[in-house]
Amino acid sequence: MQTEATVARNLYREVTDKILAELRKGAAPWIKPWSGYAGPANPRNLVTGRPYSGANVVLLWITQQERGYERPVYLTYKQAEEIGANVRKGETGTTVCFVNSFAKKEEGADEERRIPFLKAYTVFNVAQCENVPEKFTGTPKVRNADERIADVEAFIQSTGAIIGHGEGQAYYRPTTDTIMMPHFEAFRSAHHYYSTHLHELGHWTGAEKRLNRQLKNRFGDQAYAAEELIAELTSAFLCAEFGFDSELRHAGYIESWIKVLQKDERAFFTAASQASKAAEFMRSLALAEPERMAA
Repeated sequence: MQTEATVARNLYREVTDKILAELRKGAAPWIKPWSGYAGPANPRNLVTGRPYSGANVVLLWITQQERGYERPVYLTYKQAEEIGANVRKGETGTTVCFVNSFAKKEEGADEERRIPFLKAYTVFNVAQCENVPEKFTGTPKVRNADERIADVEAFIQSTGAIIGHGEGQAYYRPTTDTIMMPHFEAFRSAHHYYSTHLHELGHWTGAEKRLNRQLKNRFGDQAYAAEELIAELTSAFLCAEFGFDSELRHAGYIESWIKVLQKDERAFFTAASQASKAAEFMRSLALAEPERMAA
């Protein structure tokens, strides 16, 4: 069974149309009630444990919601065979994408340049498989969403961001490079507090001295809407990783995101990629924190 193929069809358009269909329903497809599952809710590969990134995260979340899968865990047909499992007969997989490239040398040019293109392959949810070894089926304990979450608190602290509390709203102020938050008790749930906090940290990563996220050239007058989409996705990716619910900060942005995606079929891929980079940047700070403490 062929599970990988370089496709001639317009994958950018297909994925963007899928996201647009969800947004036109009035809901962001990356906002889901993750806390019902007792483990990290960011989609990951069952065999390697590696999380999916970028647009694939949202595509797999949509599939999980549509088909009612309990666990966001996927593998290829070949991987199922390699661990002694099998995909049930008649099951339909989900297409995910990754960026590949090929070298091209223009006539008269001294050097080759890399031309990017999307490559697609098929994955299956673990619920579509049989005979999965027991070592792949365990899940951790469920969190108590009504209390502060120690590992998220430590993660936020490890960024080194300057954070103040007591404001009536949450925001990141670029001029002072500070994040302001209402008090923890002002939020309706711990999940709401942390998803908002991670959203603002998403903005914080884009500063010039960090990821230097310059969106004007890419998105023009829609750069603000694109930045909000990146921060939303950053929060959603990290909320899923920690296993708690994400929240849509501003439903009013949905219309602006529809406009961005209608105009540019690659915009969602760019935003999702930037959100993955923002989340990874924060993870790198968290990993470096023990070294700083020991120094």
